[in-house]
Amino acid sequence: YPFWAQQNYANPREATGRIVCANCHLAAKPAEIEVPQAVLPDSVFKAVVKIPYDHSVQQVQADGSKGPLNVGAVLMLPEGFTIAPEDRIPEEMKEEVGPSYLFQPYADDKQNIVLVGPLPGDEYEEIVFPVLSPNPATNKSVAFGKYSIHLGANRGRGQIYPTGEKSNNAVYNASAAGVITAIAKADDGSAEVKIRTEDGTTIVDKIPAGPELIVSEGEEVAAGAALTNNPNVGGFGQKDTEIVLQSPN
Repeated sequence: YPFWAQQNYANPREATGRIVCANCHLAAKPAEIEVPQAVLPDSVFKAVVKIPYDHSVQQVQADGSKGPLNVGAVLMLPEGFTIAPEDRIPEEMKEEVGPSYLFQPYADDKQNIVLVGPLPGDEYEEIVFPVLSPNPATNKSVAFGKYSIHLGANRGRGQIYPTGEKSNNAVYNASAAGVITAIAKADDGSAEVKIRTEDGTTIVDKIPAGPELIVSEGEEVAAGAALTNNPNVGGFGQKDTEIVLQSPN
């Protein structure tokens, strides 16, 4: 969920250049953005974001069932650039853009950083952002020149919550080395794996509904060994591009 970045980070882009969504969405996937090479001041243009993925796959939902993937994105525009007000968006662009409520500013003082999602990926694998360029004649904090744009785009659920806990869309591992003495499966799809260690202690690893067990009773496992498959079919990608704010002169 892009808003988790909003709640936990004052800025979604770290000093290293990494966008913070990558802290929870661990698989690397492609992301694409198309913008004009140059735009004039006080003009509306399209930033087209593409979030490709295999639509034939389904992800593990929070309750352990399978379902379609959602998509989300954070678009970091240059200072002074914002989502265009509805009355400035050309009629021919409105149909491509969709509802204006899709776009939310990252913060009141960061109108140039825009959040979108989660949205159904089957409908929004391509998202058109209507962007209004600033006018240096009226906004003295902006100058003509070349600027960077940063995109972060995810598809599917994350593997880690901002609290540090795993979601059920992740691999679950043995917390200790030993022999699996019992596997108890619950009606809701969750399971408990009991491991007897070398000193005779029994450790219980709880597996939520969603990941599929790949171990069996009597099997010996090492500490950190995978007890389940990796159910994640989504991931996160980022892309940087540039745009020129061109003087009409």
